[in-house]
Amino acid sequence: MAGDKMVKDAQPAIREANKLLLQRFAFDDTQDYDDAARGLLGTRDDRQIRDAEGRVVWDLDAYAFLRDECPDTVNPSLWRQGQLVIQDGLFEVAEGIYQVRGFDLSNMTLIEGDTGVLVIDPLLTVETAAAGLALYRAHRGDRPVKAVLYTHSHADHFGGVKGVVTEDEVTGGVPVFAPEGFLEHAISENVYAGTAMNRRAAFMYGAALPPGTQGQVSAGLGQTLSTGTVSLIPPTVTISRTGQAETVDGIRLVFQLTPGTEAPAELNIHFPDRAALCMAENATHNLHNLLTLRGAEVRDPHVWARFLDESVNLFLDGTDVAFASHHWPVWGRDRVERFLSEQHDMYAYLHDQTLRMLNQGLTGPEIAEQMQVPPALERVWHSHGYYGSVSHNTKAIYQRYLGWFDGNPAHLWEHPPAEAAARYVSVMGGADKVLDHARQSFTEGDYRWVVQLVNHVIFADPDNAEARALQADALEQLGYGSENGTWRNFYLMGAYELRNGSVGTPTATTSPDVLAALTLDQLLDALAIRVDGPRCWDKDISVRWNLADGQPVTMRLRNGVLSHRIGPTSTSADADAEITLPEADLRAVLLGQMSPPDLTDRAEVSGDPAKLTELLACLTDPDPDFAIVTP
Repeated sequence: MAGDKMVKDAQPAIREANKLLLQRFAFDDTQDYDDAARGLLGTRDDRQIRDAEGRVVWDLDAYAFLRDECPDTVNPSLWRQGQLVIQDGLFEVAEGIYQVRGFDLSNMTLIEGDTGVLVIDPLLTVETAAAGLALYRAHRGDRPVKAVLYTHSHADHFGGVKGVVTEDEVTGGVPVFAPEGFLEHAISENVYAGTAMNRRAAFMYGAALPPGTQGQVSAGLGQTLSTGTVSLIPPTVTISRTGQAETVDGIRLVFQLTPGTEAPAELNIHFPDRAALCMAENATHNLHNLLTLRGAEVRDPHVWARFLDESVNLFLDGTDVAFASHHWPVWGRDRVERFLSEQHDMYAYLHDQTLRMLNQGLTGPEIAEQMQVPPALERVWHSHGYYGSVSHNTKAIYQRYLGWFDGNPAHLWEHPPAEAAARYVSVMGGADKVLDHARQSFTEGDYRWVVQLVNHVIFADPDNAEARALQADALEQLGYGSENGTWRNFYLMGAYELRNGSVGTPTATTSPDVLAALTLDQLLDALAIRVDGPRCWDKDISVRWNLADGQPVTMRLRNGVLSHRIGPTSTSADADAEITLPEADLRAVLLGQMSPPDLTDRAEVSGDPAKLTELLACLTDPDPDFAIVTP
């Protein structure tokens, strides 16, 4: 792998396991290949998409190696999925419906109207979305964007919006549609826990891994994340109920709200005049996540299955093609029904069987090991865990119902990892003995045990070079054997960082546009989670902001908690400082774009202005480069 000279070949145990998969599944079934290639009108000549500074944010040829035979270092099923998702270009889905695929992790869909085009899910970054729109126009003419629609609240479905429409155009009347709750969830996910999610997303998508047979192959849902500019234009039209119908530029849309499925705010769309159904990210060609490895709220498979059944009931009779914001469409009413029904059955089965075993006393890891998928479902490729997995989805269901504690009091108050690791290594006779045992297990092909064992040595002594090298080798083998793209990425990223050091966070979704979309209430909440509580236990500071263009805001730091009230408050007389200014200046102060001294000529200040400085000094910055595979 370029950039990492220490990568190894696949060990015999992995080579054999990967070889057996070729006999287990129907690799001679080419239906998905036919569907993924169907309707191709053309693609981009310049294979690299760059930002304004000339930096490559997406390379359409980075995964060309997938067109060759599958090597020993990649699970053949994942290789197959990778071959399917690298097909790039503009594709005709149905008359007047087109998709740009392979230009980012997600798809951008364009629906032609009377005079222009409706853009659905404008990718993750501005640069890839602009390139996709340019490709569409090169083949279909310079049609204006008449509307934008976000199917749900994940950044890869709204982040490129400024590549297809401007804020002035939206202000001038171009509507932006989104499901109810979109903005709240888009912001809370990308701001409140955004730093941690983005750091873990670097592992999940392998964005820093060089693409290649010993590196990043696929994320299952798509190749990886583009690394351009994430933008956001807040929606102007809210879809609030199933059955709600809208007409845009002559395009009739009928909506189905699906909250709590793949995203907290999500919707499907039926186009009755085109006999087409957009399933957003609720039915794609893989088993999806119930709890994404980057971290999120646990999704509800019971609700997810119910909504899939509702989609069939509501729309099947008027549907000849189903498409989604990832992967390729399914054509033919019978095939659409089978596809959606099998997706329904997969989520319902995992939910019901996890609950059955949970109620027999099994824990999450035990359920994950025992869960067996019905043969009829296992045989269909779109049930495979390229993005989600049976293993981590069943653990997520357990977590949703019972939480982190498995009921065993021995697990109620365990030592944290580093302290426990030191004790484990000590009672096992020291690091050398542990590593000797781990090397034997490595030779036997028990890589799962190797990484569990050596993890203790690393967390007891993170500078132990032999432990880091062995752990990296074992993680690498687990990656080579993983059918799940995100598992492979996590394993190989872990190996990479043990050998080369941290790569940080290549793509951050906490962009200026996302921050600007925060309500004042959300911004103040985001500030509160940055307070270093122990350092501020003894402080009691209150600051009142009198907004020239809004309601007053009172902030109080007490007992290490920064709370706020918006509107009149009976405690206003107790404020240590009162500051009168426009809301834009308050936002600038809270975002760190303006310091308290900058307010001297811009605001009226009474009381003790030093108290504001003292309060802001209690804030800490999140760490986008925190350790994952070391303490």
